Order: sequence, then C-alpha cells, then structure tokens
Amino acid sequence: MDWANLGPLLWQAAGETLYMVLITLVAGGFFGLLIGLGLYLTRSGNLLENKVVFTVLNVLINILRPVPFLIFIVALGPLTRVVTGRTVGIDAFTFPMCVMASVVFARLVEQNLVTIDPGVVEAARAMGASPLRIIRTVLVPEALAPLILGYTFLFVVVLDMSAIGGYLGAGGLGDFAIVHGYQQYNWGVTFVVVVIFVAVVQLVQLLGNTLARRALRR
Repeated sequence: MDWANLGPLLWQAAGETLYMVLITLVAGGFFGLLIGLGLYLTRSGNLLENKVVFTVLNVLINILRPVPFLIFIVALGPLTRVVTGRTVGIDAFTFPMCVMASVVFARLVEQNLVTIDPGVVEAARAMGASPLRIIRTVLVPEALAPLILGYTFLFVVVLDMSAIGGYLGAGGLGDFAIVHGYQQYNWGVTFVVVVIFVAVVQLVQLLGNTLARRALRR
C-alpha cells in the first residue's frame, strides 16, 4: 500500500463522509423530532388529536421507510434536482440522506413517546399546562434517554447510507474503499476503512450509552 499517495485521498474521503453525516444528523434529527412529535400528538385521544394529519404522516412514513436506500435515491431524483440543482455530487447525495434520516428518526421518536405513562401527561393537562409546555417539560424529558439511544442508532444508519456515496459521485470512505481497495485488489485499504467505520461506531455508541445513563439518573 502506497500511503504516501493514498493518505491524502483517505483524509479527503473522511472529510466527505463527515460532511454528509453531520448535515444529515442535524437535518434528520430536527425534522425527525418534529414529525415524530406530530405523529404522537395527533394520535387518537392525544393532546392535538387530528385524524387527517396523523394518517398523512403515518402513511408517508410507512411508504418511504421500507424503500431500499439505493432505490430511494433514484426515485427522489426529480425532487433532488429541484432542491439542490443537480442529481450527482455530494449535495445531491446528502439530500435523500436527510429525507430518509428524518423518516427513520420520526418513527423512533413516536415509538419512544408512546411508552410514556399517559397519567403523567394527563396530570400536566389537569394543571393547565399548554401543549407546548407539556412537550418541553414532560414529553421530551421523560423520553430523553431512549431518544438519545435512538439518535445514536440514527448515526449508525446515516453512516451506513454514506458508504454508497460513490454511486452519485459524492465520494466518502465507502467510495474510497471500493475504488482504491476492492477494485484494485488492495484488501489492506478496505481493511483500514472497515476499522475506521467500526471504531467510529463504537465510540459514538459508547458516548450515546453514557449520555443515556446520565439522562436516566438525573
């Protein structure tokens, strides 16, 4: 392995992966939290019960979430062009990542919120708390630990998605492993990338577990 030449390319690929993952985590976390809250709040018998809104959000997530990501990228192509102005490149690849991450995290948020004891919410309502205050002081704090773990899971999902960035010319570590490792029978390069992925996931999982434990003990 000629790391004198491969080293700069590896750093560039790592930077591309970091760009895609960070933007997707921020956008996916924000919109996923909003959609997840919307799903929970508009459920039958809940604070903002609205059958139409709940059905639309629920059906949308049920349609998008099972689609394999590679097919999802192709299907979202026309919208990607409208939003980013192109269908290839790192921004054109990051946009469908953000959409899919929002959908995945929204369902995780909803599933975590429905485990909250309804009595806690009813008590807050009986005390005259507004829906916004209930969200801020009851729902999010009560579900904080599982939400942190859900966000940690989202990171792993996003990192997995970033590995196929080469299909749209987005680069990244996955593309680096394919082009400079697999296609050139340079298994050492592929092994190095695998080690990087495993190490990053382990560190993030450790951080997520630690923050979740602290949230439970607060």
